[in-house]
Amino acid sequence: MSSEFVYLRAGGTGVIVSLAEARLPRILYWGEDLGAIDAAEVATIARAALPAVGDSPVTYAQPIPVLGQLSEGWMGRPGLVGDSAGRRWAAKFAHVEARTASTAEAETLIADATDPEYGLTLRIEIELLHASGLIRQRATLTNAAEETFRVDGLELALPVPQAATEILDLTGRWSLERVPQRREFHVGEWARTSRGGKPGLEHTLLIAAGEAGFGFRSGRVWATHLGWSGNQTLVAERTPADVRRLAASEVLASGEVELARDASYTTPWQYGAWGEGLDELSARFHRHLRALPAYPSSPRPVIVNTWEAVYFEQDLETLIAFAEESAKIGAERFVVDDGWFLGRRDDTTSLGDWIVDPAVWPTGIEPLVDRVEELGMDFGLWFEPEMINLDSELAREHPEWIFDAGHGVGLPSRHQHVLDLGNPEAYALVLERISALITALRIAYVKWDHNRYLLDAGHAEDGRPGLRAQTLAAYALIDELAARHPGLEIESCASGGGRIDLGVLERTQRVWLSDCNDPHERLEIQRWTSLVVPPELQGTHIGAEESHTTHRSHPLSYRGEKAVWGHLGVETNLLTADAETKRGVAAWIDFHKAHRALLHGGTVVHADLSEPAARFEGVVSPARDEALYAFSITERPRTWPVGRIGFPGLDDAARYTVSAVYPDGTLPSGVQPPWMAGGVTLSGKSLRLVGLESPSLDPDRSVLFHVVAASDRSGSASVDAASGTAISDGAVSDGAGN
Repeated sequence: MSSEFVYLRAGGTGVIVSLAEARLPRILYWGEDLGAIDAAEVATIARAALPAVGDSPVTYAQPIPVLGQLSEGWMGRPGLVGDSAGRRWAAKFAHVEARTASTAEAETLIADATDPEYGLTLRIEIELLHASGLIRQRATLTNAAEETFRVDGLELALPVPQAATEILDLTGRWSLERVPQRREFHVGEWARTSRGGKPGLEHTLLIAAGEAGFGFRSGRVWATHLGWSGNQTLVAERTPADVRRLAASEVLASGEVELARDASYTTPWQYGAWGEGLDELSARFHRHLRALPAYPSSPRPVIVNTWEAVYFEQDLETLIAFAEESAKIGAERFVVDDGWFLGRRDDTTSLGDWIVDPAVWPTGIEPLVDRVEELGMDFGLWFEPEMINLDSELAREHPEWIFDAGHGVGLPSRHQHVLDLGNPEAYALVLERISALITALRIAYVKWDHNRYLLDAGHAEDGRPGLRAQTLAAYALIDELAARHPGLEIESCASGGGRIDLGVLERTQRVWLSDCNDPHERLEIQRWTSLVVPPELQGTHIGAEESHTTHRSHPLSYRGEKAVWGHLGVETNLLTADAETKRGVAAWIDFHKAHRALLHGGTVVHADLSEPAARFEGVVSPARDEALYAFSITERPRTWPVGRIGFPGLDDAARYTVSAVYPDGTLPSGVQPPWMAGGVTLSGKSLRLVGLESPSLDPDRSVLFHVVAASDRSGSASVDAASGTAISDGAVSDGAGN
């Protein structure tokens, strides 16, 4: 391959990078693998991609570096923003030296560039990951001069073609995370920025750009995500010259990164995924997460969490009784939520005092742990390590450990402030207290909460910003606890789904999607979070009949169905639930366990339906020999009946038996399509293209379908499971089976 061009291939993705003229890397192509093309064809592709530039390269379309430079005529969003007291503000990196490497994990391009006049060096790493076909890139800036260089921003971008005419991103708020929104890819910038020290409840998760009307199963689409749990910006940018890019960067506070001589700053990884529809795009993120070292190696244990059942009303007798009821329904992990530590009777006090409260636990928590383990479950405990209440022993002893940018500790939120983990003494105290409890209580699972935004997060001793340092300290704390306690699992929770990103998912085994357990909302929250996060890493709980956040009421059949898709948990109060409810919850747990390997290891698929009130989605096994689907109605449809639904993701050449299943015995009301009485056997192609008549459902109701490959894959005669009618290749003898 010519030294001017690099062609990377991995995981079904191809990337062509230009290094011509010793300039920074410029991605000429990113998308479907082009196959085993030779150097001559790569060079021809590169030549064919050159624009017609008149008397000036400024403002014209050109192969744009992944880091745009004003000094090269790039007038879009700048790649590097920084200076040395007003000097060295328009860097020009050239003299690029590049090398490639191939490992089992990735195909890698590393490009080193210099700006000799400014005394700056820049390294750009571009990786194409074998397991997933994701592209990711990051940059490292080093100051080789005597003058300090302040970095205000370092942003990378991935190009998308002119075919990408529509943008999808997400928004949200507390208990209503991951709400999709679409817009035309207009000229200009569409930027989604998080400034609260974490991605936030309103965080977009990703920005996608694709062909007009792209859906889950069709339409070429590209997306970017930043693997960072702090402040950040994701941008879709289109220039007047019709250059289209997806950019991502950490958002830095003023003076947060100042590079002395030989000091460096490395950006978070920017990730890119593409697909023929969102399902293929999201499958790349899922494969990536499933290949990480932190990915859990054992089946996801069914959890019972105490929060919505008892809140702060904890005592040994109550929780032992709760644990006993949990074991009876089939729970495998018992988690004590907020309220166990010193003085904690409500949410106004005690954060930071990670000491078991002797007033609540006069004999300690150990008797509860002993009983939990006797019942065959492991034990989990809630912490909020990054937060502090002013009414706490820790705040009284160390007020200097609370963030303060010079105007005091700032506004409270939920009666709490932020503990400066960038302070080594504060970090060490939190680490030792939590670690000691993990050892003493044999804790298998930590629910790690993070409720307050970081606003004026300054180190108290000098007021300098500490947002980036806080994110790095949280990472270090999680990593150290994992190293000290092999097998420990950690859930990332941040007022619900306020910190979900590949940075935190590199080191945790679960994320809490939302504080809302209402299945009406959870359907959409889980659906859109799945763009990045596979089901087994999503916490999904069966809550109370009346939701504690929306006050809607739903039957157990709907609450159970929406919860079984992820890492299943229960927050229903088993101490007050009647026998019928407990039997129903146990039935859903049994169903989940029976299908856990499929649910947590398969490919997530969604049908693109024309009726806005209908949802049809599921999980297909890697071998495509089994699948589970759910058909749901979210509101009264515009027309009735909804009509046929095609089954996505199956093998066209295989034959499948489709059966409606009712784990807790609750059947849908009303008259149903005839095929549902006993199931049907059809080819995967017929199920995809012709489909089956959908169930007749009221709003907020669903039906599960279990799909199993028939033994005959040759197309020869088989028997319709519903009617016994013979079905031969390409024909149905009496019209049955449709």
